[in-house]
Amino acid sequence: MFSSMGKMFLVLGIFLIFIGLILILIGNVNFPFGKLPGDIVIKRPKIVFIFPITSMILVSIILTLLLNFFTRFLK
Repeated sequence: MFSSMGKMFLVLGIFLIFIGLILILIGNVNFPFGKLPGDIVIKRPKIVFIFPITSMILVSIILTLLLNFFTRFLK
């Protein structure tokens, strides 16, 4: 039981490191996330509130498809 849980945490850690490196490398690229139609942006003199609901739905769909692909084809 613990060995399978250890493997899961190891894979999750490697995945998070990979995602972190990608975010660092493409940090300066201007993505449309947060600027899509349906994203809520409220600008006040000292505060900017961004609620990227459309972007979150899009990221959720992409991650769901990727995780389904990996769990079905990599067993």
